Amino acid sequence: MDLIFLLGRILFAALFIGSGIGHLTDGENTKAYAKAAGAPARETTVPLTGVMLLVGGLSVLFGVFSDAGALLLFAFLGPAAFLMHAFWKVEEPGIRQIEMAQFMKNISLSGACLIIFWLYSEGEDLPLSLTDSLF
Repeated sequence: MDLIFLLGRILFAALFIGSGIGHLTDGENTKAYAKAAGAPARETTVPLTGVMLLVGGLSVLFGVFSDAGALLLFAFLGPAAFLMHAFWKVEEPGIRQIEMAQFMKNISLSGACLIIFWLYSEGEDLPLSLTDSLF
């Protein structure tokens, strides 16, 4: 079961680590996407959210204060869902459907972040983690 828990963490963290790297290495395209979505302060928020995604993803992946990492990802996902994937504002049906899927993905992953936070904050000794919980 330890390996299943580790595999789940790897699969969960991969999305955030990849997205964080993308925010930091392809910032201009990410800023253009944020501008099209009407997100504020793109010059600051794109690199900041890139760091949030990368640090949160690595934290969960390696089991280093994963409760804090999960909260960091949660803090990103909610605002990103409502600011970047506001499907209710989109008129074109195909794009609206894509944005709705992205919105629902972010909301669902927010729930997973809360579960990870709870697991680490309640768990005495979670397998294959480098540290205990921070909170």
